[in-house]
Amino acid sequence: MTPEYSPISLKYAGEYQALLNKCGSSRASDYSFGNIWGWAEHYGLEWRTCGKLCWLRQTKPHTVNWAPVGDWQTHPWGSCSDLASELSYIRVPEKLLNIWQSMLPPERIRVAESRGHWDYLYSPEELATLPGNRFHSKKNLLNQFRKNYNFSYAELSANCVEAVLKMQDEWGKWREIEDSPSLRAENLAVYRVLEAWDAIPRLSGGAIRLDGQVVAYTVGEAICEDTIVVHFEKGMPGFKGIYQAINNCYAQSINNRNAQIVGDHAPQSESATGKIKYLNREQDLDDEGLRKAKESYNPVEYVKKYEVTILPA
Repeated sequence: MTPEYSPISLKYAGEYQALLNKCGSSRASDYSFGNIWGWAEHYGLEWRTCGKLCWLRQTKPHTVNWAPVGDWQTHPWGSCSDLASELSYIRVPEKLLNIWQSMLPPERIRVAESRGHWDYLYSPEELATLPGNRFHSKKNLLNQFRKNYNFSYAELSANCVEAVLKMQDEWGKWREIEDSPSLRAENLAVYRVLEAWDAIPRLSGGAIRLDGQVVAYTVGEAICEDTIVVHFEKGMPGFKGIYQAINNCYAQSINNRNAQIVGDHAPQSESATGKIKYLNREQDLDDEGLRKAKESYNPVEYVKKYEVTILPA
């Protein structure tokens, strides 16, 4: 990272993660390194450092600021030169907005809710066990998958990347992604993240195989001590219940790891943090179908985000 805006670079992944850690328990999926790296080319993302903050902006399709990352709580926002002129910010987590509102005069802040960018938080224990009537339909589909297919599940590693990308290519052909700009953009993000697996801190995931072939996968990333963001989740067509299965398998692996931590036998790995309290399954982007699907898994909380304009003093 540099004092002037420059493209997102894998070289500074560790430095960025250290600044992200200073945000405390901010669980906004947008700001995980995997997210900004994966979508860097699509959005033309850039960053720069100033003091103990990393400032982010996108340059495609037009230039707009994201929230800064760093030690929000102690930064002198009232005298911050970066807020000296009128600027607007998108994807601002509620935690940062609250800090701004406590440190800046109310007449300097204009706020608009950004419901489509709210993240959905789920309990890994609930997704692992699917308890009660609230999850009846999900459990039914999961049980059908378990009954009909002799599958295996394993955690992702760099050795799995080639097989997962092969499945991603097959999935893309089925979905005809060449005709969909949004799916092409996501496909690029999948490739960027998976091909940089060893360079991105705190990645994790899992894959389901049938007859040795990957038929579903998920990719997650620990964004803070108690939250993992699920970036990508894909399943091949023709296997009823496959999405419920990959969701459940990944949640079970996290739940099992939580149990190890409670037993003082926490695994020592690059992706290990503390006990995971939330799975963040990202936004719905105001898509009604996607919103319905995310609500059907019974979120326990949301990460609220806003569009904020800061006026000069």
